[in-house]
Amino acid sequence: MYFDNMQAVLSMGGHGVYVWSAYAVTAVVIAAVLIVPTQRRRRLLRDLADVQRRARGDANPAVPEPR
Repeated sequence: MYFDNMQAVLSMGGHGVYVWSAYAVTAVVIAAVLIVPTQRRRRLLRDLADVQRRARGDANPAVPEPR
């Protein structure tokens, strides 16, 4: 499929809205699949480190305990 100009690429014969929105949704889902587990892992490791620190009695008194 070849296009003469950028307008033809964007419109894709009247199907451009569907095609480009499908690409956008796919990109958002893939980004979420990559980002969300990474953030959860970091939060879990931070929480585990806090639990270990409290168990050893090394809690930083300047930082309030989470409720």
